Formats: sequence, C-alpha cells, structure tokens
Amino acid sequence: MRGRIPEEKIQDIRERTDIVEVISSYLPLKRSGANHLGLCPFHGEKTPSFNVNAPRQIFHCFGCGVGGNVFSFVMKMEGLSFPEAARQLGERVGIEIAEEAVSPEEEERRVEADRLARINEVACDFYHQILLESPEGGAARRYLRDRGYDGEIARRFRLGFAPERWEALAGHLAAKGFDPALGRQLGLIRPGKEGRSDYDLFRKRLLFPILDLAGRVTAFGGRVLDDSLPKYMNSPESPIYHKGRVLFGLCEAREGMRQRREGIVVEGYFDQMALYRAGFTNAVATCGTALTVEHARLLKRYAERLLLLFDQDSAGRKATFRAMEVLLAEGIPASVVALEPGEDPDSFLRLHGVDDFSRRLEAARPVLEVYMETVLAEHGASIEGTTRAVDEILARLRLIPGEIERSLYLRALAARTGIAEDLIRRQAEKGGPANRPVLERAPQAPRPQTAVAPPRHRREGPTRDIKTQEWLLVMMLSDPTIRARVAEEGPELLFSDDDRRAIAEGILALSGEDGSLSETILLDSLGEEQKAILSGILIKDEKAFADDPAAIFEGCRQAAALERIRRRIRELPAILAAAEAAGDLQGRTACQAELVELKRKLKK
Repeated sequence: MRGRIPEEKIQDIRERTDIVEVISSYLPLKRSGANHLGLCPFHGEKTPSFNVNAPRQIFHCFGCGVGGNVFSFVMKMEGLSFPEAARQLGERVGIEIAEEAVSPEEEERRVEADRLARINEVACDFYHQILLESPEGGAARRYLRDRGYDGEIARRFRLGFAPERWEALAGHLAAKGFDPALGRQLGLIRPGKEGRSDYDLFRKRLLFPILDLAGRVTAFGGRVLDDSLPKYMNSPESPIYHKGRVLFGLCEAREGMRQRREGIVVEGYFDQMALYRAGFTNAVATCGTALTVEHARLLKRYAERLLLLFDQDSAGRKATFRAMEVLLAEGIPASVVALEPGEDPDSFLRLHGVDDFSRRLEAARPVLEVYMETVLAEHGASIEGTTRAVDEILARLRLIPGEIERSLYLRALAARTGIAEDLIRRQAEKGGPANRPVLERAPQAPRPQTAVAPPRHRREGPTRDIKTQEWLLVMMLSDPTIRARVAEEGPELLFSDDDRRAIAEGILALSGEDGSLSETILLDSLGEEQKAILSGILIKDEKAFADDPAAIFEGCRQAAALERIRRRIRELPAILAAAEAAGDLQGRTACQAELVELKRKLKK
C-alpha cells in the first residue's frame, strides 16, 4: 500500500498540467470558440460532442455525459484510482511525489506484494520462453496451431507452457535466488513431504497469465493438452490475487469496451482469446468463478451494457442468471447471446465465421426476458406453477433500480401470465408472496411470445425539473446573493435531484465570506458523477440558461416537493405491509389514507 499524496503536490500537478495538452495526447482536438472539440473516447460517435475548456481546465461530453477535470479524464481513460492518476500526471510534468509516511505494517505489505509480483513475472517469462523456444513446448505449440492460434496471439497474451518435470519452476526460482516461501505463498510451488524437495503446481499444462489493470501478472490458469482431469487448474488466491476481483483479458479489452460501449463476458480463456483474435476486442472471461459484485463494478467503468455468453447447457444457464442478479443490483443492462447446444465462441467462430457470430450478438435478448421465459416454462401453466413462477420473477424484478425499466417488466410479466397488471404491481410493492395463493386473471389476456425489452442506457435530454435545478446552480456559481437565498430556504427544499443538491451544498460550504468561490476546489470536493454534471454546466454558454430568478426558485420548489411526495409513496407499501403483518388495523388505515392523499396531490 502506498502513502497518501500530500495536498500541496496535488495542487502543483494541477497548476502545471494543461488539460488540452493531456487530452490531445489521446485524441485530436479542434478549437471552437472558447472550447476544443473532439470525438468522445468513451462512446462511439461521428459528430463531435466532446468539449474541453482550457480556461476552466474541464471537459464534458454532451453525448454520454462524462466530464470532470484532468484527473477525472485520466482515471476514466486508464482505469486508474485518483492516486494512480495523480502520480501519472506528476511524472508527465516532472513532479516527484514524496509520499507521506505509512505505517510499518503497510510498508511491509507493499514490499511483500512487490516481491510476489516479481516472482510471478519471472515465472511468466520462464513458462513463455519454454512455449516459444524449448523442445519441451513442442506439444503445446502444435496444440495451439491445431486450434488456430499463432505465435502472435501467444506473445500478445504471454502464453506459456509448464513442462512435465516436477521441479522445473522450483529449480528456476531457486537458481534466481528467490525465497521458496514466497513461491509457496503464491501457490506456484508446493512443499514436499517426508523430506522431499518442493515441487511445481503446474505440470504439462498450457498456461494463461492473469493480469491486473496495470498489466502485472497476478496469477495463472492452466489447461491440459489431452482429456485428463482436471481440465483446468488456477493459481490459488494470494495477497495479490483474488479471483472475485480480476477478469481475464480486461487489461486488453477495456479500450474495446470504451469504444463499443459494451462488453462480452465469457467463461473460458480460449473463448476470450478466440473473440479477440476475430476482432471482438471487448471480451473478458471469469477466472473459474461466478461473476461477482467486484467484477460488475470493474466492468461498469468501461461498458454501459454487457453481453453474457456462457455455456449453452443447464450449468451455463444457471451461471447466466446468477450473473443477472449481480448486474441488476448494480444497474448494468445485460443481454444473453445464444449459440447452438454444445457450441462455444471458439468452436462457433471456427465453424461459422465472424459474420454469423456478429449476427448472434445483434440478436442477443435481454437477460430478464430470457429469465422470465425460462422460469414460466419450468413451473408450467397451472395456477400453482404460475404463482410460484411469478413470486420468483418478482424477487428479481425488485433488484432493478430504475423505475421505468422495472415498470416495463412488470407490465410484460402481466401480459405473459394473463394476471391483472395492478395486482402484479401490488404484489411487487409488497416485497413478498401473496397472502392468498389464488391469482386474479385478467379476462382473455393473451400470453405473447416476447416480452418488452428494457431500454438501453443511453444519454437522454434533461427533464424540465433538472434544467431548472441547473439554472439555479448557474446563478449560485455567479451570484453570492442567490447563494444566501438558497442557504436561507435550504437546498433540500429546492433540489429534488441528489447529485445536484450535493453540488449546491458544496457551493454553500466553499463560498467565502467575501463571496468568492473556487470552481477548482469545488470540482475536487465532488464525486465523479457530480463532477460530470458540474462540468457540463460550466462548459455551456451562460446564455443557454434562463435568467428569471423568481421563476427558477418556484420551479425548483415544486420539483422538490413532488419528489418528496414520490419518495413517500414508494416508502408506504412496505410500512403498510408491516402493519398488516402485525395486525395493526389503525396503522394500516392511516397508511392507506396517507397513500390516497399523496396520490391525489401528485395528480393535482
């Protein structure tokens, strides 16, 4: 672990870094008035909507909504943390970062991690050389050629081969002077028994190095060349490798994900490499584990949508639906790519080619649509089966964070089952199974073959409420009297949107007694999503905003009041269900009355 970077160094880096120069090293920019324009590197576009403002040292894309300062850009472009981005920018402008002191325990962990990483690199080079040059790697070279992989792919992914010798790597590390205890800690070598010497974990296996985002080897996956078992063997977890936090191929695939705005998730190393070889450079593979929350959050940095391409059998379907639950909770849209039974990406591409595979990607169906279809079919069309299926499906639909998408799926579920939509919605709000097993059915409701597909995450124009709140933020930035008025009324009564309210609170907190306000310090104090919003506000021409303070204040008050009503309406069903479960008749009646009154106000 590295020490915290002193604040004065961050300020030095900021002052000596020109955002236009930094971003120009990644993509061409053309001056347009006060801004520089270019094609956004974070989503595909043909007309430039990516703006860089030199005077304010900020960027913003009006196509996909990303934005912030130079640190934000490097973090998103390179997939780095803030300290890592700061160090990279510091090196660029010649600022040496003297880190603040760390504890002895932290320093010990950092040194140990560096030593372990060095051993993995030495092991990777050792195995790679055997594959490419040694007679011991001949069988592995033939195996790769038979599967259509040449030396270029082997070098690109640093593939290796572990020979049949029991002590090949153990002897190599010993000759290099490494402590065998570190090799044991990584799991690369194992202690011998009954006085015997250490021996290698991997023997007679093709090896796939597993890299972190910085390109460092953290672990290995090994595959046999014949039908012996186990077919695959992976490094055990270690201080520098946690399989639930690493994805094979992400280091190579993140740029492809950014450009295509979507990623492909597969199960096997060969599946990922086959896709990469065929030009699908946005694919990653799980390392012998189910997709985790950490995986989802990693992928969310680079892709707006994921395509799930797991084995075409019952185990693969279960893995797909487990991944669905993780992705739903993280708000990541996902679709399922279907191949013929027994096919995988590697075999499909060899038999059918790139064009057919591209068509399969285009035909991918939303994972929730596939899930609903599967669960309804498994439980059958009886009343009891449909009841169980609906309860199971609703449990997953409740994971969807977006109200519009959840509403569309509830409507689709009602249409598929023939159950009255209002009953489906009441059931979903309760958060549990129905009190009675018999479900009301809408008269003559057909069961369609396809469900309503959820909307993809695309950049929509701001609503009138959002525009009004942004107008008020513009006035707060330029007028201390407006700030004072907002402080007097309270941001919570004027800003219904959480992120824009946080920006307003930041403006108030950082406003000096003389009315001064540093936009730079304000940006630094915000989260990345809030930086993107503020950069979009700052980079626009002020003429784009309204200039009627009275109307803006009133619009913000109304929007905030409506949002409070909506939130309370969302809270009441759970309170009502609790009152019913406790037999609290008075509490239930009060909740029902409040719900009716709030809905009346909302309509009014």
